[in-house]
Amino acid sequence: MKEMFERPQNRSFYHLPNFDPRHDGCRGLACFVARGLNPGRWTRSCDQGNRVYCLGKCYLGPAAAADHAMPHIEVCGPQGIVLSRLASGGALALEQYRKSGGYAAIGKALRMSPESIVQELEISQLRGRGGAAFPTGRKWRMMLSGQSPEKVVVANADEGDPGAYIDRFILEHDPHAVLEAMLIAGYATGAGRGWIYLRKEYPDAALSLKQALHDARSAGLLGPDVLGSGFSFDIEVFIGQGSYVCGEETSLLNSLEGKRPEVRIRPPYPTESGLFGRPTLINNVETLASVPWIVLHGGEAYRALGFSQSRGTKVISLNSLFRRPGLYEVEFGMPVRRIVADIGGGLRGGKLHGLVVGGPLAGIIPPHLLDTPFGFEELNAIGACIGHGGVVAFDERTSIAQLAQEVFEFGAFESCGRCTPCRLGARRIAKLLAGEARWDRRQFDDIVAALHSTSLCAMGTGLADFAFSVLRYYREELETCLVSPLTAAG
Repeated sequence: MKEMFERPQNRSFYHLPNFDPRHDGCRGLACFVARGLNPGRWTRSCDQGNRVYCLGKCYLGPAAAADHAMPHIEVCGPQGIVLSRLASGGALALEQYRKSGGYAAIGKALRMSPESIVQELEISQLRGRGGAAFPTGRKWRMMLSGQSPEKVVVANADEGDPGAYIDRFILEHDPHAVLEAMLIAGYATGAGRGWIYLRKEYPDAALSLKQALHDARSAGLLGPDVLGSGFSFDIEVFIGQGSYVCGEETSLLNSLEGKRPEVRIRPPYPTESGLFGRPTLINNVETLASVPWIVLHGGEAYRALGFSQSRGTKVISLNSLFRRPGLYEVEFGMPVRRIVADIGGGLRGGKLHGLVVGGPLAGIIPPHLLDTPFGFEELNAIGACIGHGGVVAFDERTSIAQLAQEVFEFGAFESCGRCTPCRLGARRIAKLLAGEARWDRRQFDDIVAALHSTSLCAMGTGLADFAFSVLRYYREELETCLVSPLTAAG
């Protein structure tokens, strides 16, 4: 795909052309709610030149780029599908990965038909782990059905949700799991080329992937004749320059093409016309990491885990306000309360005020709803979501007005600018919440309604969902914080 290198990246849009992994601190939501644990570090993060909204170190929040401590990693369920190797120390080297059964799945896949692989994914009921929860088998089916001589597989490693650091550790310590899954995806859907879109904030992941790709090519696992099968597939890494919206798949494609990373209008969908007009399969890192297990053990075995419409397992990442922050692989269906109290050990101090699950563009789970089962539809029913799986707890030291202001400032800063309500409305709401403009509930409601109904992507609609949740569960507290007796009378 020669044209990839003939189009310079549109750097004027991006936030981190000069990102310094030695010095920059984190401004993400998980670090914001933990600012009281280290006020000096938080202040330095706010004063720095680069505004970095997540370093993937939420278990250390408030975090700095120079922090290198590993989080606790544990499988909390009957079966470790994604974290089994990570919980045992990782498998960075090719020989480690192979000793743990790695690359057996691609060997098996090459003896299967592409149709049968896609069928196993459909049976498994695996859904995307990047936020949208789209059925993975259905997406692969659409890709397989496309009639094109050139198809592409893209791993979305732009893990930008503040509070999530799942993909980071998979890529840093188990990179071959993603390479193997991309090989399987390429064979199953007829693609011959793969790209990993990696966020710039993960420099250690870039090093791990570079070594893994070198080792895989040397072993005949990538290239013109994979394992002597005649199947050709190779993978390259593309480093983003700092933009939250690139986590949205069509913005990511524009970024890969060197264009301004704005959301594309759909249809056509990427499986029809994606990277440079070619049919493109896009899955996030955790979704891909589940694929080798499904190929080896079968879709039925995967579907046997979980409950309702949420099958299999999900990795969650807990922020530093928990007594036991870290990465945990859980089975769908457990009450959220168990995640907070048993897995996370409760909060280090203070009283739980709420949970933001799946990133800031989602609803809040108030304490009285902690018995809600951890599942896609179940959290959606209370205005929350699974999202990417980051679990950010905040205590009474963060008011709902402060939290909402931080979320809308994040939204305003990261907006691609294409939608007016997102570009201007999010900033206006941030000013209302910060007291820089007179509180006007009608204006607030009008902007939120516009975000919900006119936004092209989940940035705007997610901000609206967050606002709906605030009004649904914390309305009295919000208005008590923002409306003085004088303004209320006026």
